[in-house]
Amino acid sequence: MWDRDGDIHPRSIVNLAKPYMVNALTLKHLNIGADRRSIAVRARDGAAPGLFWLGGFNSDMKGTKAEAIDNWADGHGRACTRFDYSGHGESSGDFADGTIGRWLEESVAVFSACKGPQIVIGSSMGGWMALLLARELKRLADANRPAQASIAGMVLVAPAPDFTEELMWKKMPPEVKREIEEKGSWRRPSPYADQGYLITRNLIEDGRKHLILGGLIETGCPVRILQGVQDEDVPWQHAVELVSRIARDDVVLTLVKDGDHRLSRPEDIARLIDAVSEFT
Repeated sequence: MWDRDGDIHPRSIVNLAKPYMVNALTLKHLNIGADRRSIAVRARDGAAPGLFWLGGFNSDMKGTKAEAIDNWADGHGRACTRFDYSGHGESSGDFADGTIGRWLEESVAVFSACKGPQIVIGSSMGGWMALLLARELKRLADANRPAQASIAGMVLVAPAPDFTEELMWKKMPPEVKREIEEKGSWRRPSPYADQGYLITRNLIEDGRKHLILGGLIETGCPVRILQGVQDEDVPWQHAVELVSRIARDDVVLTLVKDGDHRLSRPEDIARLIDAVSEFT
């Protein structure tokens, strides 16, 4: 979940002062949080249910799967919303300041700007965000502050709920934990980044405030999960554990025997599109 979410397709930098149209896409920035973080959002108008993309840790909305989802939406007349978390892609902010709570606040704000039923598609960390988003929307509804958008279904790709604790902290050797505690951060080596991925103490500590695998999870909608058996970042057993926690909602887990963490091959994209189209 700490690896980039597929190939990146850079585009030219333009003036972001006003929304503009590129291939029927509107690019805008939303100011979110007390510090007014500028969050880049690409939204496509279309029919409901719309598609709402939640990317992975250190990924952005131009990854292979995100682009495939948007292309499918374009070809089928569906609305589609993608965005970059702060410190990612085209959004403002320093990645080192990022936490699960911070990125969840942004996810809720962008989702709340949508209208009508949405199919939420979460990749890796985005899977955790999707589950937290559902919980937060329920809390808002219970407080008589319902959002104008709702979740009609979820498609999770290699979902990584609680990854900061279960897949990072608990697996770190003592010397790495000591460096994080004493220095405030540690760079995890990665073949996808020359300098590795920055893991901060704040990320780990804040993640503990948002753990969800300790009890039952209520999504309020059907869920489809795609998981690679060869995934070295999020073991397939993690997906099985997640399924066991979703007790009241329809959930189907598909294990891809030769699939890795990214699940970005053509055949993986086809499975993803099939899962999404089931709800549309």
